[in-house]
Amino acid sequence: MKNNFYLSRILGNKVYSPEMKVLGNLVDLGIVNELKSPHVTTAKVKTKKGIKDYNFKNFSISKQNGQYVLECDKLEENPSKTTLFLKKYILDQQIIDVNGRKVVRVNDVSLATLEAGAYVVAVDIGMEGILRRIGISKPLTKLGLKFSTRLMLWKDVQAVVSSNENIVLSKTYDSLSIFHPSDLADIIEDFDAKTGLTIFSSLDNATAAEVLEEMEADAQVSFIESLSVDKAAEVLKEMPADEATDILDGMDAAKVEELLNTMDKDSSDEIRELLEYDLNVVGSLMSTDFVSFKDNFTVEQTVENLRQLKPEEDEIYNIYVVDEGDKLIGTLSLRDIIVSGPDEKLGDIMNKKFISVFDTDHIDVLIKNISKYNLVAVPVTSEEMKLIGNVIINDIIYELLKNKRNNG
Repeated sequence: MKNNFYLSRILGNKVYSPEMKVLGNLVDLGIVNELKSPHVTTAKVKTKKGIKDYNFKNFSISKQNGQYVLECDKLEENPSKTTLFLKKYILDQQIIDVNGRKVVRVNDVSLATLEAGAYVVAVDIGMEGILRRIGISKPLTKLGLKFSTRLMLWKDVQAVVSSNENIVLSKTYDSLSIFHPSDLADIIEDFDAKTGLTIFSSLDNATAAEVLEEMEADAQVSFIESLSVDKAAEVLKEMPADEATDILDGMDAAKVEELLNTMDKDSSDEIRELLEYDLNVVGSLMSTDFVSFKDNFTVEQTVENLRQLKPEEDEIYNIYVVDEGDKLIGTLSLRDIIVSGPDEKLGDIMNKKFISVFDTDHIDVLIKNISKYNLVAVPVTSEEMKLIGNVIINDIIYELLKNKRNNG
């Protein structure tokens, strides 16, 4: 006979023998730590001889006069290192509500008893679970007040054991990819530091880099410093060099040097160059990810190269044209490419009257040019006009907001 019940309804209840002799009080229930079969295997009972773990197969749960009664026909000890105790590790722990895209708390656990035994069905993440725990759910219901029940099925839950033996419940890590990096950053930051790091560390390097970009500056530094040096270096490598530079700029010099020495030479050299700029000049803000072609390239060659490069959206606001010495001589838009004939040379269709800034210019110069000419991207050159970087409007907005926060 099927019988549904909540963990909170039986915790602390007396455990009786078949002769209705009190054997002790229920402290916790333990399940097999295997999510596909959350079978209750252990009853933790407080007896006169101390707290003992007993085999749950000898227990039965029934409801009499509105109360749950626990009986045990044989006290058979059942110690196990693989047991996951529901009160200790699940109740009151944080979980990711995938639909709500936020962190919530497990307020209760729903179970069912079948002929084969008792099983965990779901976790309660709603207000009713809290009220049930403190014993006022039924009285309030009798007064006509209704509270929504929010259950997350156990099949949608994964237990992740962190280094401090806390259990965090979430969707499987693979399914975290459904979140936008900004949402995932908010979720991770909502967790306590150790739990957030557990989830963050589980992400692949590319996803971790995207999530890190969306975090607050102090959180970025904290997470990178908490990772192993190898993992941190791999994540930073996946980030745009200017973003990685911003993070490293707020860290201890010795730690920065250790990370840079762990990264591949090309990535570390790029970041080292950016770290040399003062914070108030354009070079500290620019990205070294941009798209440029020689002026003797045809439109057809350019399109073919773009297909192979597959640049990010913010890298092709402008396409830059350089001479043999990488000197910036013109700019192009994607529209210029599309409307031109396949055999036309970039040098013949490029815009020669472009706005650019030097890497040593003050950021105010950059902001003034973007505002005056209504630009979405600005090329950055050395004083010899060699193309070395690019700044997009998003970076300027971020800089303005950061300054406003700091000054406010």
